[in-house]
Amino acid sequence: MSKSIRIIENFHSYQGEGPDAGKKMLFLRFKRCNRNCCWCDTQVRLRISNEFEYSIRDIQDSINEYNTNMCITGGEPTFGHNLNYTIDLINTIKCNLVNVETNGCDLVGLIEKVNKNKNVKYILSPKLFTDEDMIFYKDLLVKIKDNESVYIKLVYEERDMIIQFLDYLKETGFDTFRIFLMPEGVDRKTLLAHSPIVFDAAEKYKTNFSSREHIIYGFI
Repeated sequence: MSKSIRIIENFHSYQGEGPDAGKKMLFLRFKRCNRNCCWCDTQVRLRISNEFEYSIRDIQDSINEYNTNMCITGGEPTFGHNLNYTIDLINTIKCNLVNVETNGCDLVGLIEKVNKNKNVKYILSPKLFTDEDMIFYKDLLVKIKDNESVYIKLVYEERDMIIQFLDYLKETGFDTFRIFLMPEGVDRKTLLAHSPIVFDAAEKYKTNFSSREHIIYGFI
């Protein structure tokens, strides 16, 4: 088991998206990722930031001091050596709640090795741009569909692949309580402009709406 992890960022703030929006978190950000999405909102940060070593004991002390939860993000928490770091963090750290924000790279491998008594929410953010992406996520959904700890957080755009994916979720009976649709945008004005079509989609597919509060209120 690791006594330390390598990350590019750690900071206290509030969750801005998904099922735990508004809850206080210690965010731990990994650098490495299996994807290279040109629109990634952390792409510049990942490229220019160096990894540094941070002890798990110090992470625990920080969580205790602020009486907070933990959010593991990236980069990609299930890619390469990040996977073992993420497993060790979840199984070792004592806190009320853990969020893992993942593109699903090795979500199944992570779930298999995490202590089932831990209160973890796996926040899956599908990256849907190619036919291969669609095949990957359809296969992944078969494996995690009935796991109540897995949530889907999707930036909604009126693209064929997004609509096809939502139709597939509906066909398979994925619990819509665990699906959050979000507007696209990197600033408050753009998010508000894009929100109406997302509300319409959320109503159509009977999902939740997530407003991306950290962008609207600027607290991260």
